[in-house]
Amino acid sequence: MAAKRYLAIDLGAESGRAMVGSLENGTLSVEELHRFSNGPIRILDTLYWDLPFIYSNVVESLRLYAQKHGASVDGIGIDSWAVDHGLLDKDGDLLMNPVCYRDKRTEGMVEEIDEVCSVREMFERSGIPIVPIYTAVQLFALMRKKPHVLDMAEQLLLMPDLLNYLLCGSRLTERSNAITTQLYDPRTRTWSEEVFGKLGLPRRIMTDLVDPGARLGELRPALKEETGLERAPIIAPCTHDTGSAMAAVPASNENYAAVSCGTWSIVAMNSDKAHTSDEAYRANLCNELTLGGLFLCRNIMGLWLLQQTRAAWEKAGRAYSYDELDGMAQNAAAHGPLLNVNDGAFLAPKRMPDAITEFCQRTGQEAPASEGAMVRCIFESLALSYREAIEHIQPLVGRAVETVHIVGGGCRNTLLCQMTANAMQRPVVAGPADATAAGNLLTQAMGDGAIHSAQEVRDVVRNSVEVSRYEPEEADYWIQRFERYREIEARTRAAV
Repeated sequence: MAAKRYLAIDLGAESGRAMVGSLENGTLSVEELHRFSNGPIRILDTLYWDLPFIYSNVVESLRLYAQKHGASVDGIGIDSWAVDHGLLDKDGDLLMNPVCYRDKRTEGMVEEIDEVCSVREMFERSGIPIVPIYTAVQLFALMRKKPHVLDMAEQLLLMPDLLNYLLCGSRLTERSNAITTQLYDPRTRTWSEEVFGKLGLPRRIMTDLVDPGARLGELRPALKEETGLERAPIIAPCTHDTGSAMAAVPASNENYAAVSCGTWSIVAMNSDKAHTSDEAYRANLCNELTLGGLFLCRNIMGLWLLQQTRAAWEKAGRAYSYDELDGMAQNAAAHGPLLNVNDGAFLAPKRMPDAITEFCQRTGQEAPASEGAMVRCIFESLALSYREAIEHIQPLVGRAVETVHIVGGGCRNTLLCQMTANAMQRPVVAGPADATAAGNLLTQAMGDGAIHSAQEVRDVVRNSVEVSRYEPEEADYWIQRFERYREIEARTRAAV
């Protein structure tokens, strides 16, 4: 079979990139075509995403593809972070720039929602525990504070679906992102009429749903002329970046756990059903979707802590590369403080190092004495949070974890990977770093008919990438650290 070529647009909260994937003889080769910075911008009191800037870079990616590879592409797929969205009016125009999930407009909204629909019932209906960032809470805040905007809204499109609309006119929502809204019922595989009714939100603004691999349409004629593309079908991957990353875990069987490690860390196991039991609820677990079905996971505040710590030091005149930070952590003393990485203080602090110091003081720990100690504190806490998540997920799914796969950019961090193997006391397989792009590209290939199953996608990834393996070490030290981590987490959870 002749080589097939696809273009993945992978949008993260820190950067975006365009990746070209060539599929031939059961292997995938990936090249980076374009990369650009991304991040929310504050205008007056609101934190927005710069949609025109993002869109202009998507179009530039298409132009660069045509320039390098010619006028035909077998598929174009967009994935991004979850929950954020745009609202279109009756003419199909955007009502306002999408607002970032870290914006403060949702403060206090969970408590107000609990008065009309208990947070336990929200979890039962959606499989997602309610926190301020989710789409349902954002819309509830909009209804409370700017109801005129919601009144004018004709349709809601999540970020990848909004960009698909701009590219080809499609107004559809792909399911792996729909489930993250807390407005979707994973058991019925459609929007939850009960949640919309309880919250008083307009069900009319939600679009029809499609599965990963759906063909959405051809690039608009004006964009073909602008970019030089002549054949350019838009195909929905798992549009939630985590869903795409989970699709590309190179496992040969189901006895594994996966960590998608980036700005957020998602610790997951595949599941044959949605779990909404009291055990799942108390453990703050989420039911999400990837190619082939559901996975049960916990969302963890990931490398965001390191990214924001590094940014604060750079602003203060102390710029370090990530490699330098890893080296500093390697040389830092053991038995330092630990963090509950999902503590609300870390969601959007003014200065992350100060938030870490204040957390340590609040929990009766000595704050990190050096920059290296602070980085080690972050890494150890993340590794232990992964172990704690698996302790809750594994018995619900009913399978023993033999291997832990780390995918995403964090798999390049050898210290974090080794600490994860130590904390888990299981082997860690690290790679691919470009899991989201690989999952995006290969789901497009499945929609294009070049691949035929979710397992075949994993097989192609396994045949195409080199991975690193880490064996567990220092069992006694990490058993002690895990007990200490659970003490700190329980203490801060009880204080909420």
